[in-house]
Amino acid sequence: MAQQKDPKPSPRKPEWLRRRLPTGPAYEKMRDLLNAGRLHTVCQEAHCPNIWECFTRGAATFLVMGPRCTRACSFCAVGHGRPAPLDPHEPLRVAEAVKEMGLTYIVVTSVTRDDLSDGGAGVFAETIQEIRHQVAHAAVEVLIPDLQGDRGALRTVIHARPAVLNHNLETIPRLYPRVRPGADYGRSLDILRWSAEEDPSIPTKSGLMLGLGESDRDVEESLGDLLEAGCSILTLGQYLQPSRDHLPVERHVHPEEFDRLREKALDMGFRAAASGPFVRSSYQAEELWRKAQGVRR
Repeated sequence: MAQQKDPKPSPRKPEWLRRRLPTGPAYEKMRDLLNAGRLHTVCQEAHCPNIWECFTRGAATFLVMGPRCTRACSFCAVGHGRPAPLDPHEPLRVAEAVKEMGLTYIVVTSVTRDDLSDGGAGVFAETIQEIRHQVAHAAVEVLIPDLQGDRGALRTVIHARPAVLNHNLETIPRLYPRVRPGADYGRSLDILRWSAEEDPSIPTKSGLMLGLGESDRDVEESLGDLLEAGCSILTLGQYLQPSRDHLPVERHVHPEEFDRLREKALDMGFRAAASGPFVRSSYQAEELWRKAQGVRR
């Protein structure tokens, strides 16, 4: 289904959202390696503003189960429609790329696959296992969809022992019908809550995009909901409109406000928080994981 165009234009980008987009040998090497392995990254598919920085330092977030999502969220640049059948060799190819890249902390995410009975949970588990087979001491963070609220499917992922279980709220409940029409706020909180109940030793993580029309009170209430659900790691970033066919930006949040929200989140009880205009779900993921391990409530 095509996105509905919103006639309201986004406001002009302020200076703090303007960045140079450098390329170079390291960036090209990463891109060539991914192409050779027929692998996808959310960095590329979602038009992440940090792709040049991350590729240059040898980091990427692997996108498994293809680049086509079964949902059509109005904020997301990832393609949607009927996905291709699963590639049974993809987990191994991801693991081989991880080994070749010399990675020890890896983030794996996926499109939403409502066409699969387990939502893709088995692919996440197999990818974790293949990576650990190739790199024995690898820490694998997974950023999962809501698995249609299937606790058994979530248990499949948890039993594979990811280092972090990440599932994004994305926005506040009032904006879900406009921003995430195929998702449910309570269901997403359940995924985080169930994960913490299944294995409290695996930290849970979530994130919100700001600039979609939420108020300060809205944000603080959602942070409280996340804490109540057992979430311990938080990311807050600026929503950026991928194209004219996507939701417009309502407001550009000043970096000082992001700093204030980070301090607020830590004061509320999050073990680690990243908050800034360019922060995304997997941005500096290993650093956040290490901070969460080193801080006690």
